[in-house]
Amino acid sequence: MSRTDFSADLPPEIAPLVTGSVLNEGRATIVVDAAPIPAAQRAKVEEAVKAAVAKRADVDEVRVVMTAERKGPLIVAVGSGKGGVGKSTLTANLAIALARKGVKVGLVDADIYGPSQPVIFGTQGQKPQAEDNKPIPLDSKYGVPHLSMGHLVAPGKALAWRGPMAAGALGQLVEAHWAADTEVLLIDLPPGTGDVQLTMVQKFKPAGAVLVSTPQDLALIDAARAGQLFDTAGIPIIGLVENMSGYACPSCGEVSDPFGAGGVEAAAERLELPFLGRIPLDMAIRQGSDAGEPPAAGDGAMAEPFLAIADKVQAWISARS
Repeated sequence: MSRTDFSADLPPEIAPLVTGSVLNEGRATIVVDAAPIPAAQRAKVEEAVKAAVAKRADVDEVRVVMTAERKGPLIVAVGSGKGGVGKSTLTANLAIALARKGVKVGLVDADIYGPSQPVIFGTQGQKPQAEDNKPIPLDSKYGVPHLSMGHLVAPGKALAWRGPMAAGALGQLVEAHWAADTEVLLIDLPPGTGDVQLTMVQKFKPAGAVLVSTPQDLALIDAARAGQLFDTAGIPIIGLVENMSGYACPSCGEVSDPFGAGGVEAAAERLELPFLGRIPLDMAIRQGSDAGEPPAAGDGAMAEPFLAIADKVQAWISARS
């Protein structure tokens, strides 16, 4: 993937609105600031960009992402390049840790096809009330109101939705009746760089993003792809978190590294991005999450890494504000 300047290919009135662009294996991604463009003209501008860039011999496909600033809570996306790296667990515990520090935080479970936040927060089976056709977030005993597609469909039901339907569900969750004093909205994104992520950066444009990965090379490669999407859209990377970092044997206490060690921190240094911290591979984290008792809510040793990461995220948010 390479940054490519398409300004010479675009109409002169559109070129200044482009805030980022990359070309990857024939696919051009163009990010356009939609704020100055009247809503009725945005579709025409998008088509004009596609038509102009598609004329290039090195371009096979054009994808246009239109972004605009949005009033309301500061949105922080939590993403990963692949599934199974503990992104949802990190998001829930980060939200709880921020709430413990006095931040008014809400959480959106945007993993439309595999929602897990109802399990982690112990709100399975609960249904949100609605007002003006918008859901009202569910409260939790941890001080974090939250919403998930898992609250809106029958438990265990598989969703076979095409991209536009999943993107529409994301909008329903983000534009819910969040409390007026909500300061930060954490978005637990699905893995990868699909339609939900594109809708997030295009329609809601997060103020920043946290990337989660395990230390092994394959996970890091996928995390880098997720980071490139945010970078292309002009969304700052708050930092990287290394999950499943070190396993202490419950019998002998010896620490091993089944997924490697230090890979995420090394990647952060190489990419000149902040390293937020590491979360160990510990049975207590898995058991607490499955039981609706996230470790960040307690006072044990397992809460400490989440609280330390929350300190750094809170500092970034304060500087941003």
